[in-house]
Amino acid sequence: MDRRSFLLGTSTLALSQLLFGCGGNKQTQLKVQLLKGSIPGQVVNQFHKGLQQRVQLKFTPVGHIQDLFQQLQNWQQKPKTSDEQGWRRFIPFRQGEKAADTDLVTLGDYWLQAAIEQKLIQPLQEVQGNQLKQWSTLDKKWKQLVTRNEQGILDTQGKVWGAPYRWGSTVIVYNRDKLQKLGWTPKDWSDLWRDGLQQRISLLNQPREVIGLVLKKLGKSYNTENLDQVPDLEKELQILNQQVKFYSSNNYLEPLIIEDTWLAVGWSSDVLPILGRYPQLAAVIPQSGTAIWADLWVRPAGITKDTLSESDQWIDFCWQPSTAKQISVLTKSNSPISTNIAVSDIQEPLWSLLESDRKVFDKSEFLLPLPPSAIKQYESLFAKIKV
Repeated sequence: MDRRSFLLGTSTLALSQLLFGCGGNKQTQLKVQLLKGSIPGQVVNQFHKGLQQRVQLKFTPVGHIQDLFQQLQNWQQKPKTSDEQGWRRFIPFRQGEKAADTDLVTLGDYWLQAAIEQKLIQPLQEVQGNQLKQWSTLDKKWKQLVTRNEQGILDTQGKVWGAPYRWGSTVIVYNRDKLQKLGWTPKDWSDLWRDGLQQRISLLNQPREVIGLVLKKLGKSYNTENLDQVPDLEKELQILNQQVKFYSSNNYLEPLIIEDTWLAVGWSSDVLPILGRYPQLAAVIPQSGTAIWADLWVRPAGITKDTLSESDQWIDFCWQPSTAKQISVLTKSNSPISTNIAVSDIQEPLWSLLESDRKVFDKSEFLLPLPPSAIKQYESLFAKIKV
């Protein structure tokens, strides 16, 4: 899954639904569109059982983050033609009514700036007050991530635009047998430059990820704005490129499994689910720090109905330690809430990746918004070194 691509797919999704509760039209409904596989069905069921009032829950899983982002865009888009009936087949709302009919949506942190800037979402209500009781338990790193100004830039005086409920990182996944024959196993980004790996590596097809890991090797930040001021950056990228067999954000695991490659850089959401099935593979979080991604709950713009209380309860429920642990273990992801996962809770290959070293976590970074001029630098340099 390409978590950070802004290429908005137009494929039709077959949406399955988790529906709890029954009753007439007057019954309160909580509607959530979530990233498929990011919340276990039993967690939704437990939440429903714990509600004190009758609420119908409608949880709709969607396959990709980019489809959820596009849905947020569609809700705010106005018809461009006079064919209103034809438009309603795809966007079923009338001008003058609220655009969205979903209370919460999953969004990746990388998409948050665009969603705020395009006015696709609204701030969460009363997040600093009593509505979200678990907010105070979040590490400041998570609070800073979702506190932004109206342009979507981090701002301690800004509003809170999202609620992180799980996270992961960019990891190194490798064939342990092949690398042990070379006499070592990877620990950090610098290992990607070692002898014996020429044409044996696959990297993500993402400028921020590839250039970012080289910046990290050089002791710099993933969010460096002026690449021209980083000595040896292009030289290091050119040497690394000689090690790379191909770049892909979607199809990098199968070549590793069939030993066409020996090492890959990928997202933990892709990597962790396969480690138990392929014991020849192992994964490691680079010791100098890595890139972090987070899945957030966001509230679409235009939601005004009386389900704010229920949606706040759902966010709070996800932040309860017992629920957070379930989400982490069952979806093979990390939690923003301390969960104290034990070796007995999960397969041993995954334990060290889910119980992240605090020192490594503190060295790791979110891919934050950069100025357009900086983005062009990343894209231009990435295209240049791949030639």
